[in-house]
Amino acid sequence: MTEPLLFVAHTGQRSGAEKVLLALVDHALEQGRHVIVACPDGPLADALPGSVTRLVLPPLGLQGQEGVRRLLGLASLPLRWGRAGGRIRRTRSSENARIVCNSLFALPAVAVAVAGTGQVSRTAWLVHDTLSSRRQTVVARLGRYGVGTAVAVSGATAEPVRELGFRTVIARNGVPVGEPRPDPPAAVTQRVGILASITEWKGHRVLLEAVSRIPGVHLDVAGTPFPGDEPFLDELRARASLPDLRGRVSFLGHVPPAQVLDTWDVMVSASTSPEAGPLGVLEAMARGVPVVGTDHGGTAEYLAGGAGVLVPPGDPDALAAALIRVLGDPGLRRDISAVARRRVESLHDIERTLPEMASALWQ
Repeated sequence: MTEPLLFVAHTGQRSGAEKVLLALVDHALEQGRHVIVACPDGPLADALPGSVTRLVLPPLGLQGQEGVRRLLGLASLPLRWGRAGGRIRRTRSSENARIVCNSLFALPAVAVAVAGTGQVSRTAWLVHDTLSSRRQTVVARLGRYGVGTAVAVSGATAEPVRELGFRTVIARNGVPVGEPRPDPPAAVTQRVGILASITEWKGHRVLLEAVSRIPGVHLDVAGTPFPGDEPFLDELRARASLPDLRGRVSFLGHVPPAQVLDTWDVMVSASTSPEAGPLGVLEAMARGVPVVGTDHGGTAEYLAGGAGVLVPPGDPDALAAALIRVLGDPGLRRDISAVARRRVESLHDIERTLPEMASALWQ
C-alpha cells in the first residue's frame, strides 16, 4: 500500500513554488496515493483537485507588511508556527503520512510537528529559496532538525542549505517542452516582458529604469502582487506614468505564459535577490524566447553558456545595455533561443524532472 503524503505550504497564494506543488500533487494522485495539503486559504487551496484532503493552516510568513504591522507579524510568527505544527502533527499521526514541506517559512511548523516522533527521516523539504538573507538563514536553522532530506531545485540553492548541515540532494525544476514558437514577424515596436509576482525583490523597479533608457521599446508587466504588496504595484504604475515611460508600459495582471511569450522579443528576469529555479525563465527558454536575467541563483545556472544574457543584479544601466544588444541583433536572439531550447530539452523536461523530484521527496 502506498504511503499517504502530507504537503505543507506557508501561503495560500500561487507562484512558482506552488505551481510545482500542484504538479507534485497530481503526480502523487496518479500513483494512487492519498494526498493531504496543509495551507492557508487562498488561490492555492482553490486550485487543489477535489480528491485532495485539505488541512487549514494560518499564514506562516510575512507578505508585504510594513511598519507596525510587520513588527506584529514577526512577533506572532512563533505562535502561528506552533499552532500549525500541532495541526500537522495530529494529521500526520492519524494518517501515518510522509511530509513534504514546500516552503521555507513552513519549516519551523514542520519541525514542531515531527519533534520527538521518530519521523524525521520521513520528512523532506523542497527548497524553493536560495538562502541569501539573515532572516532566511534563521528560519532554516529553526527547521534544521525537522527534516530528513532537503531537495533543492538548483545547485545554487543547494549550496547554502548544505552548509547549514542539511542532507541535500538536487532535483531540477522542469516545464513542458512543447514546440518552439515560429520566428516572430518584424514589428514596428519591440516588446520586452517580465513574468513574475509583483513584489520588490523581483526587480521591477530596475527593469522600469532600464526600459526608460531605451526609447521606442514597450514593456509588458505580467503578474499580480501578493496581499500587502499592492502599494508596490501603485508605485510601479506611478513610475510608468512619467514622461520617459508614458504609454510604453502595460500592466497585464495574471495571464497564462503562453498568452504573452509569443508576443515578446525578449523576456527579463530582473530579481535583485537570487531565484532558486524560476519557472518563468524555463518556460521562455522552452518556447524559444531569449532571456536576459540577473547573474545569481538558479537564473545564472539556466542562462550560462550562451542560453541567455546575464547582467549584475540591481544595475539598470547594465540591463539597458544588454537589452539594446539583444534587441538589436536578430542573429543573437536566434542563437540564444537555440541553446536555451536544447538545455531545457536535456535538463528541464518535466516528463523526466517531475518523477525524479517525486522520487527524491518520497521514495
